Amino acid sequence: MKRGGQKSARAALIYQHATEDRDRVIADALAELTSPAPVVPLEKQQGTR
Repeated sequence: MKRGGQKSARAALIYQHATEDRDRVIADALAELTSPAPVVPLEKQQGTR
């Protein structure tokens, strides 16, 4: 309710689907901005297991 600006639970329920849809759009956009980190192999040092 706070995020959507609704003052009543009834209003929040009416607009809940719009919030869920927008959350998905935002999550998808953020996912496109990220890329997997490169894997950097660690060199094995002598005396370590």
